[in-house]
Amino acid sequence: MNLSIRRFSQNPLLTPADIQPSRPEFEVTCVLNPGAFRFGNRIGLLLRVAERPVPESGFLATPILDEYGKISIFRIREDDPDLRKVEARCFVWNDRFLLTTMSHLLVAWSSDGGRSFTPDYSCRLMPALPCESYGIEDARVEQIDGEYLITFTAVGPAGIAVGCRRTRDWKNFTSTELILPLSNKDAALFPRRINGRCYLLHRPSDPCCGNHIYLAESPDLRHWGNHRCVAMTRPGCWDAERIGAGAAPVETDAGWLEIYHGADRTGRYALGCLLLDREDPARLLARSEEPFMEPEADYELHGFYGNCIFTNGQIIDGDRILLYYGASDSVVCGAEVRIPELLEHLGAGNRRGNIA
Repeated sequence: MNLSIRRFSQNPLLTPADIQPSRPEFEVTCVLNPGAFRFGNRIGLLLRVAERPVPESGFLATPILDEYGKISIFRIREDDPDLRKVEARCFVWNDRFLLTTMSHLLVAWSSDGGRSFTPDYSCRLMPALPCESYGIEDARVEQIDGEYLITFTAVGPAGIAVGCRRTRDWKNFTSTELILPLSNKDAALFPRRINGRCYLLHRPSDPCCGNHIYLAESPDLRHWGNHRCVAMTRPGCWDAERIGAGAAPVETDAGWLEIYHGADRTGRYALGCLLLDREDPARLLARSEEPFMEPEADYELHGFYGNCIFTNGQIIDGDRILLYYGASDSVVCGAEVRIPELLEHLGAGNRRGNIA
């Protein structure tokens, strides 16, 4: 079945040129992978903003959170003998792994139904703890019991883990709690409890066994256990290299519908779906044999990391999903897709496709 994916005519919605850096000596290189939420009568995006020190000839530089909790600039001469493995995203100096940018989170608001957004510079979430001293990335937002929970990838010298901050008013935020240890990311909360338990999709990584989607459960949204693998990468397929959850699963009469990303052996990122049982979300009912959305537009094919679409934010509006995504790791875009069409794509067309 061919889905009618409707990319917003306004795409890209936000580019690096639209975002002010957090400091005058920095420049924004990428804006990408937003979480999405409703607050009052507005739609908010929680943008990932990647920035770096303004380049200086003959030097590599990286922003880093120092031991005093302040962001400083670390510069290394390009001819330093201890410098090696220089790439667009990272480099190694004196056997120390460093990123070329630091990411933080920035809210942008829309009052027109989610087609245009204005950054709110009074609401930046900056790295503050050692576990996130290299940055905070790829937030997902879910409201549970009147509180917004923001799950994100906390990046530090020890590796990557799942952090969480909380807010009720988008002005005051709790400090970061690490809710899942190294090495883990792509944490998407279910929007309600199931039989009294909270559930979370996440993606641990293992250098030998790969990158697969797991389910965890909790009594209190803080302590997570009973981890079970619900979907693995598939050799020779569009999602052979790595997979990870998008935003919160959508509850339908057919089951929990989860949009996820998959990367193949060439590094191309595309989007597919999982369908999980409503009462036992560890039970996989259906899965995309082929992606329902692939990089096609120029802004998805070319950029900092081309041939890539990655989503971790969505707004449910009736039977449609407003899907917000990062394109080529460079810009923020939007598209619209219908939930019944996604269920048909999964071969669940004989199931009722209503929102539960």
